[in-house]
Amino acid sequence: MVLAKSKKALGLGNSLMNDRFGKGKGADRKKVSAGIRRTDQDGQTYVTNAPKEAGWVKMRSVTEQGALDEFLSTAEMAGTDFTAEKMNNVKIIQTDQKNPYLLSAAEERATLRKQMSKRNRLTVPRRPQWNENTTAQDLDRRERASLLDWRRGLAELQDDEDLLMTPFERNIEVWRQLWRVIERSDLVVQIVDARDPLLFRSEDLEKYVKEVDSQKNNLLLVNKADMMTLRQREAWADYFEKNGINYKFFSASLAKARNEKMDAEDEDEKTEKDAFLGEAQDAIPPEADRLAEEAAKLDVQDEHDLDDEWASEEELSNEDDQRTRILTVDELEALFLKNAPQVETLESEHPRKTQIGLVGYPNVGKSSTINALIGAKKVSVSSTPGKTKHFQTIHLSPEVILCDCPGLVFPNFATTKAELVCNGILPIDQLREFTGPAGLVAKRIPQSFFEALYGVKVKTRPLEEGGTGIPTAEEILIAYAIARGFTKTGQGQPDESRAARYILKDYVSGKLLFCKPPPNDPPIDAREFNQELYQTEHLPQKRQAALAVQAEGSTTGSEDPSLMDNPDILPAPPLQGEKSTRLDRKFFGPGQGTAGHLNMPFNHQYSEQGMAARKQLSGRKAQTMLALEKDIDPAELKLMNGKKHFKGRKAKPKASQYDV
Repeated sequence: MVLAKSKKALGLGNSLMNDRFGKGKGADRKKVSAGIRRTDQDGQTYVTNAPKEAGWVKMRSVTEQGALDEFLSTAEMAGTDFTAEKMNNVKIIQTDQKNPYLLSAAEERATLRKQMSKRNRLTVPRRPQWNENTTAQDLDRRERASLLDWRRGLAELQDDEDLLMTPFERNIEVWRQLWRVIERSDLVVQIVDARDPLLFRSEDLEKYVKEVDSQKNNLLLVNKADMMTLRQREAWADYFEKNGINYKFFSASLAKARNEKMDAEDEDEKTEKDAFLGEAQDAIPPEADRLAEEAAKLDVQDEHDLDDEWASEEELSNEDDQRTRILTVDELEALFLKNAPQVETLESEHPRKTQIGLVGYPNVGKSSTINALIGAKKVSVSSTPGKTKHFQTIHLSPEVILCDCPGLVFPNFATTKAELVCNGILPIDQLREFTGPAGLVAKRIPQSFFEALYGVKVKTRPLEEGGTGIPTAEEILIAYAIARGFTKTGQGQPDESRAARYILKDYVSGKLLFCKPPPNDPPIDAREFNQELYQTEHLPQKRQAALAVQAEGSTTGSEDPSLMDNPDILPAPPLQGEKSTRLDRKFFGPGQGTAGHLNMPFNHQYSEQGMAARKQLSGRKAQTMLALEKDIDPAELKLMNGKKHFKGRKAKPKASQYDV
């Protein structure tokens, strides 16, 4: 039996609404958090409750915002109210069919010249002055006001000067981590990517460090230097020395590999020594044991002398190349102590340690550098930009403390957004528009090296159809997707979006290498600057073996020009397309039955030339064509003819048997 429904019962929706507006149970016991003071248009001040957010939400990096989101966040930071007004100031923006993600060579040079003239206006937000008497609420208000003024200045630079800027960090919580690292550190190290050092370097950050304390020093650490050749490091070293920049080259990946190799060798030596001693301990007499120990000591001394001899020879040979040398872990730690200022300590028993702050863009290798320094995985590492969320302090040695700052996207000028994606500043998995970055990769990486690396064949547009010899984004993505079997669901077409993610990740990781040359005068050709990077030895072992087998199997003796051999020679675009080639092969090919004859179109037979050339009509067809030319019905023309073909058949009477 079903019980009757109570008339006093309320639905779930009404209960939620009542609880939302404070009409539920325990509404009088709910705590009201400290509100935010706002000022409306009339100047009246009122208080609103601050939104409750989790800690990870506050530390979420915000580099890009829509127009509405940016307006709302700016209004909330300023603590002002706004009212929507209906206005008739509609502005129509005219757009053309030009690709907005890539620039031509002339446009890029003009943009770079304009950016150099306005580079001094690229600043980082300053933390307001504070002391022990400043309250937390007052400091928070000052910091928000300082960040708001800084954002307004950058907005004016974009609107007034019509300059494109990189997406910079807008979250105040992330900037607070940078302020704390700078205030605590004695030496601030900017870690930049060796493939484009100037893009990741912030000149105003070095000025801000000196403003906080004139005794603090700056250091530019060029990470991932193993991706550069010696000639490229020499070119950048000349540029840094010319501009008075304190720099050093380093590679976290090489340092990590060196540490792992040393640990493996130590473990092998220890295992072999223990096994040898365990086997020979009972069989060797004490006198022989002592002789073996003395011999081992002599061998160790000889090895040390040999190492010292090799070290002295290396120092003599590399004396002129110290400025281009990739530092080891021990040399980097010594460099930190050398560049850090002298720390004065009041307590002699507990001396103050030298604090080193590591600052840089996301995904430049700050955490990997710390892991290489300490020789163990102490900091979480990820290929996704923005893995570190809070600054961390790590005791490297009894004298040095490392401060790891979260990755910050500093404000900088940019020619295109595709360059930011290719440099690893913006996450690839969150990318929506992939044609721009993929087109930049196709423009920078030679076609022959791309084909040799992935084992694909890129079909470019021929010259007669408007081709330039350089493959487009669509062409390389289609070739990669077909080779890997990436197709769209239900359509069977190549999945270009998925292929773009794989290619861009290979470009960011360094599998597809391209290093920018320093901005010298006259400018350096980028293709000549990266000449040594596109040689056969830079390919994986499997691809080198495949190319060797292909070279042995070729019998023509003529090879296509390749950028791996000579980067100054571009692969010439084909003179004609596949359609023209197929038509010529069909017409002039051997064994073709129509060779030497013209195949006219179908409507040619009804033209004057076709009527004259074709076989003459006769009989009824000729009479029909004659009637049509004279505008006469063909049936009437048949009646006019004397000869008739419609004779009636008369049946002959059968002979009777009674006829005589």
